[in-house]
Amino acid sequence: MRVEGGEERSPSPARLSNVVAMDPAPRHQARERALTLLYEAELKGARPAEVVEALAVAPDPFTATLVGTVEGRGEEIDSLIDSAAIGWDLGRMAVVDRNVLRLAVAELLEEVDTPTAVILNEAVELATAYSTDDSGRFVNGILATLASQIRG
Repeated sequence: MRVEGGEERSPSPARLSNVVAMDPAPRHQARERALTLLYEAELKGARPAEVVEALAVAPDPFTATLVGTVEGRGEEIDSLIDSAAIGWDLGRMAVVDRNVLRLAVAELLEEVDTPTAVILNEAVELATAYSTDDSGRFVNGILATLASQIRG
């Protein structure tokens, strides 16, 4: 970029921020929000759609899609998780782990443009942040099996 006097300078980082790819944080936040909605639904014994409908402000579209997929394909998703979680009954899993797995499997099934590694990494991060010390490894092991089954 040329400025007065003919000297050449690089554009400032602030200017480049409009050109660089979008920050991935909004998708991470959407996954986090979807997890909280599924967790709330399970604790209340309500359908996830009921929890979403009761919100004062509607969630962003990606959050709504994830929650809707988990609810709409719930039996299929739970069956997949149950088949991969050898020695673990779905009902015995920690609530957070179970819902992180549901979200990740929903995304593996529906969000074909999202790389598998991103989905698995995000799920492990959520499990590590919100569940037990061993949850990250537990979630990673199950999702590694399911990712190869679902995406090949």
